[in-house]
Amino acid sequence: MNYLMNKIKNFVVEEDGIGTVEMILILVVLIGIVLIFKDNLNSLVADIFRTIKTQAGRV
Repeated sequence: MNYLMNKIKNFVVEEDGIGTVEMILILVVLIGIVLIFKDNLNSLVADIFRTIKTQAGRV
């Protein structure tokens, strides 16, 4: 009986699934940020590539 109670207590206290839930929440937040700032990110990336292209011509 004591063995069964220990198993039940260990099952309730176990937190292995928490990492997965946290990762999913982080991904959802990141995707939301990307969707909100999509236009700003597109212009930023375009500016970065434009700068790389002009700087590469100098080398």
